[in-house]
Amino acid sequence: MTNIRRYPSNGAPIFITAVTVNRETILATNENKRLLLEIIREIKIEHNFSMLGYVILSDHFHLIIKMRDADISKVMQSIKLRFTRRSIKQTAITQKQPVSLWQRRFWDHIIRDQNDLNRHLDYIHYNPVNHGAVNAPRDYVFSSFHAYVERSAYEKNWGAASVPSGIAGMNFE
Repeated sequence: MTNIRRYPSNGAPIFITAVTVNRETILATNENKRLLLEIIREIKIEHNFSMLGYVILSDHFHLIIKMRDADISKVMQSIKLRFTRRSIKQTAITQKQPVSLWQRRFWDHIIRDQNDLNRHLDYIHYNPVNHGAVNAPRDYVFSSFHAYVERSAYEKNWGAASVPSGIAGMNFE
């Protein structure tokens, strides 16, 4: 087993990618996407962090969060465990063996500055288009894109015509 080092963010935002086990599409249904988002919001309150951006796709999700005093590993463990338990409970499946819905690790990146934050927000909001789920970010419900449009940070048609220049070549899957 590798020894992954997690560096303290010192209050800087953190970009996170979490992927389902074997890239199974456990988040394909709107019900499971809503469940995951509900759980993230619960954990946000319990672990005292703010969420700057998110997108939930069928086999992974991305977050940008800003930690106050929480441990990123504990936050991610809480999200994954709670989602697994509730999704099993909702399907009324009796499990005799442990169920693993998520890859064991997650990928994180400490945001360095405003430009880095903007690029990662663009990446998150364009991700549904990149994966072929929709033709434009405005057409995808399970992301923070619409909240940013409401704040005038994006125009409604942003990303509809072409890949935004700041994210060309980015791949954090």
